[in-house]
Amino acid sequence: MDRREAVKYISILMGGAVIGADAFLSGCKTKTESIAELTPEDIAYLNEVGETILPRTSTPGAKDANVGEFMKVMVRDCYEEADQKAFMEGLGKLNDASKKKFDKDFMNITPQQRHDLLVEVDKEAKDYQKKVSDFNGKESAKEKEENTKGNKGYVKQHMAPHYFTMMKQLTLLGFFTSKPGMTQAVRYLPVPGRYEGCVPYKKGDKVIV
Repeated sequence: MDRREAVKYISILMGGAVIGADAFLSGCKTKTESIAELTPEDIAYLNEVGETILPRTSTPGAKDANVGEFMKVMVRDCYEEADQKAFMEGLGKLNDASKKKFDKDFMNITPQQRHDLLVEVDKEAKDYQKKVSDFNGKESAKEKEENTKGNKGYVKQHMAPHYFTMMKQLTLLGFFTSKPGMTQAVRYLPVPGRYEGCVPYKKGDKVIV
C-alpha cells in the first residue's frame, strides 16, 4: 500500500483527516522546529502502544513495523507545534491514566490491561475529536470570512487533536506503509468503518479500531 492510498484509507477508517498528511505525502518538513525529541525509551513505549492497537497474530504486528520510530519522524517532521506539544504531553497522560486505573505505568501492566485502558482512552479521544472538528471548522470559516473582507493578517486558531487520535493514526499509517504492513492483504468496510484483516484472528485476539 503506497503512502497516498494508506492516508486515504486511514482517513476513512478513523472518520477524519490524518494529522501531518500533507507533509508526509509531499516529503517536506513543516516549518516548525521540533519542541522535543523522542528518546529510545519513548520509542519502545510507543511500540507497545502500537502493538496493543495492532497486535501480532499469525501476521506481523505494529512492533514488527517499528511504528515507534515512525512516530518519532512524523511528529518531528510533519506535525505543527501545537500537535507536537499535544502528542508529547500525551505520553505522560497515558501513563497517568494507567497509574490511576492499575496503579502501574503502561509498560508494567499486562497486555489485557493495556487493551482495556486503550479502549477507554479511545472513547475519550472520539468524544474529544467532535469538539476539535467543531472548533477548527468554525475557525476555517472565520478565516475565509476575514480574507473576503480583505483582512489578510487574520491568524486562524487551531485546536490540537487528542493525543491518542494521533498515536492511533500513526500506528496505522506506520504499519501500512512499512514492509511488514505492505505484505498484508487488507480490506476496509467504510460502513460502519471497521478494519478487518484477511487472516482470521485466533480466539482472544483483540485489535483496537
